[in-house]
Amino acid sequence: MLKRTLIGLIRSHEVTGDKARDPALKTRYYKLSKDKLWEEVTSLLKKLPKYTLLHEVKNVGEIVVTKRTMTGRTQDITITLFSINPIKSAVDIYSASRGSLGDLGSNYRTIMELFKLLDQRLSTYKSDN
Repeated sequence: MLKRTLIGLIRSHEVTGDKARDPALKTRYYKLSKDKLWEEVTSLLKKLPKYTLLHEVKNVGEIVVTKRTMTGRTQDITITLFSINPIKSAVDIYSASRGSLGDLGSNYRTIMELFKLLDQRLSTYKSDN
């Protein structure tokens, strides 16, 4: 966690993906169709008090939300859902803080929070790859 805070002194964004060095930032896979995953993710986001759903582009698989941090900064978060095959989909998240200073690791913590909530909600559908 200290490493993330130190990186966050200069960097104000974080992203997940298959090639992420940090295993916690690897793309999440679920044994669900993209449409079903979309329903689960959007309904979860609408229940989270700290998050504001800005827009959804279902055909592209993109959901954009904002979150206010404890320090009052705003994070712009893009959640991308994509279909691997008819019964398997994946989720990636990009989170960036507005402003010029680093985020002290808050974007990393936001992604970890979202992944944890998704993994809890979709635990029976989680797939390693």
